[in-house]
Amino acid sequence: MSGLQVSDLFFNPFFSPNPNVALLTRTFQILCSVPVIVCTFSYGLAKTLGLPASENRFILFSALLTGGFLLNEIYRIHIYIVAVGIPKLGVCLLYAIFLASYGWFLRRELQSTPYKILLAGLGLLFFAIGIDALHLKGKILASMLEGVPKLLSEINIAFYYWYVCKSFLEKAFHDKKNTF
Repeated sequence: MSGLQVSDLFFNPFFSPNPNVALLTRTFQILCSVPVIVCTFSYGLAKTLGLPASENRFILFSALLTGGFLLNEIYRIHIYIVAVGIPKLGVCLLYAIFLASYGWFLRRELQSTPYKILLAGLGLLFFAIGIDALHLKGKILASMLEGVPKLLSEINIAFYYWYVCKSFLEKAFHDKKNTF
């Protein structure tokens, strides 16, 4: 309605003085902050309750991983790394190693959660990254095929961490209440 193109909704927010431009990119970035905030708060609350570190390490590492993702998304660190001369594939591999390490070292904790929600979110994110790597010529189609799955991926990821932290804290409060 304001004369913008569909691709403008997914525009890089650094270059958009109009609040409608990059609206969905900004929404994605705000959604990226949800898991960081929820996991950090849950970890702090668990420490206050005196839970052993072994019980809340999943929450801590989830806060660190999602925080790193948030920083990368806001400051576009991956673009600077590519600009230094490291190939995009190398950057993707580095990030994949971080993600795989998270999954490997916390596999028991992940298996006790509804991890399929997280996998769906990651699948949508990888789909969006793949579309970006194709450099499609149709600007509107490329923006929609990359932007919409990316946005949906973060909705899944934010919901997953909210649900996991909520369940973790409910269990912690229940266990704490039963010890008194």
